[in-house]
Amino acid sequence: MRRLSGTPFLALSFLAGLVCLLGSLAPAQTASEKSQTSNESVDPAFEVATIRPSHPTGMDWGLGTKGNHFWAHDATVVDLISFAYGLHAKQIVGGPSWFRTERYDVEGVPNFEGRPLRAQLETMLRKLLTDRFQLQVHAEKQQLSVYVLTVASGGVKVHKSDAPPDAPSGYGFPVVVPVTQMKVMHMTMAAFISALQRTVLDKPVVDETGLRDRYDFVLQWTPDESQFIPLQGTGVHVPAASGDANAPPGLFTAIQNQLGLKLEAMKSMADVIIIDRVERPSAN
Repeated sequence: MRRLSGTPFLALSFLAGLVCLLGSLAPAQTASEKSQTSNESVDPAFEVATIRPSHPTGMDWGLGTKGNHFWAHDATVVDLISFAYGLHAKQIVGGPSWFRTERYDVEGVPNFEGRPLRAQLETMLRKLLTDRFQLQVHAEKQQLSVYVLTVASGGVKVHKSDAPPDAPSGYGFPVVVPVTQMKVMHMTMAAFISALQRTVLDKPVVDETGLRDRYDFVLQWTPDESQFIPLQGTGVHVPAASGDANAPPGLFTAIQNQLGLKLEAMKSMADVIIIDRVERPSAN
């Protein structure tokens, strides 16, 4: 099995029936790295980047960093756009069919030293998509089927993180079929929602919680394939529980019981980007 190392934002590996999906924001940095990556005079871009057709094995899929290098494996152009713009795939409208199915391996080295911050990676990837895929988009709002997350009537049950502000933050999905567990560490609610909508849910999520702190919690639920795509973008589905009376509830109930939040499906105006132009990548 090929294994990818580094700091994954979204990474997928299979081993003896265990699925582990990891995601993290850029980890805590040294003072030197912070001064390099937070310098407002830096115009982040990839100094060198390679894009090659992927040879998917179904074993590894993800986007992340290794040191100060960015990598993506077995990623579609929609995966790259979703990461670069912080959107669910259903918020990306139009475009040719190939950019949702053809997969690529991407490696890039930034034009500065130190580990890139998440916002810098997004900027760098947008530039790469423009330069190499000739991507042109414009933003609109459209009415979409979404999930709206609010605070439940009993109040929030999530624990505020005790870690210092610059501590590493991230999440993990150790999936022991048929139960899914999501461990969240020092994450904002906005970051949690971003992770949830891009890796678990079949619709975008609108945040109406009003929560602005960082949180630590574990969410455990039994996946329902009729409603969710547990490993979005991979074509992999986690089987539902086989009538186990002790199995945890479905995601909607688990979020309310365990987190004190309420997730409801409805129609709402949401941000989308319209694909005006996209081409297969230019040569390295």
